[in-house]
Amino acid sequence: MSFEQRGPMPLTYEPVSYPGSVLRFRGPASAMEAPYILCLGGSETFGRFIHAPYATQLAEKLPHTVVNMGVMNAGLDVLMHDPAIIGATRNASAVVLQITGAQNISNRLYGVHPRRNDRFVKTTAMLRTIYRDVDFTEFHFTRHLLSHLQGLSAERFGIVIAELRVAWMARMRSLLCEIDVPVHLLWLARHHPDDPVQTGTLGPDPLFITPDMLAEVRAMAASLSIISPSDTQMAQSTRGMFFAAREEAAARALPGPDLHDRAATALLPLLS
Repeated sequence: MSFEQRGPMPLTYEPVSYPGSVLRFRGPASAMEAPYILCLGGSETFGRFIHAPYATQLAEKLPHTVVNMGVMNAGLDVLMHDPAIIGATRNASAVVLQITGAQNISNRLYGVHPRRNDRFVKTTAMLRTIYRDVDFTEFHFTRHLLSHLQGLSAERFGIVIAELRVAWMARMRSLLCEIDVPVHLLWLARHHPDDPVQTGTLGPDPLFITPDMLAEVRAMAASLSIISPSDTQMAQSTRGMFFAAREEAAARALPGPDLHDRAATALLPLLS
């Protein structure tokens, strides 16, 4: 994966693998001996550009092991179907589940790559019927696809958003039902769930998740922690992040060290 091929920088992800999975997770490797806390999510949980993501901070403060199985660009598909992740959920004493967006899951309109969920791989007859004027062979990533569809027709794009939200809710209900230990939901993003989306844009991650959707899944979980910037300066800052010049835009889209610090602080009493 591209995140492994980095030039000289003061940050290394020490990528590791676990039996049963072809994925590479954030290192160092953790011994999965009960009791342990399992952290699941996308690039935010993985800790892209971050020296000490919230999972690392929890591991330093809790008396038992914390396993970081965040996956770069993950949607719910990979979290629900990767054998190593599934096995880890069965033996964990608690799970921290970061809220990921609704765009990176297969649904009735399009399919995503089973491991790299941000990769768009196929359309369905339903999407081709809604957008007869689109050549879908031009797209390789879900955000690129959705940005294009949004620009063509607000009315038709509303159908797409509705389908993605339905698929996300169904997947979340299924995942929460399958995990038999307390699940602590984590919203870790550069915006608050109540913040309006800028007109003409998809908005920041996690995409298309509303407060009502969060309230519904919160009822099935042990807790929900909302971690977002307290001011505009925090929302835009990349202070304390490590990235190459070409990665600045990606870094600005992900939570910085201050938000990871706040996430660890919020989760610590829930997991102690």
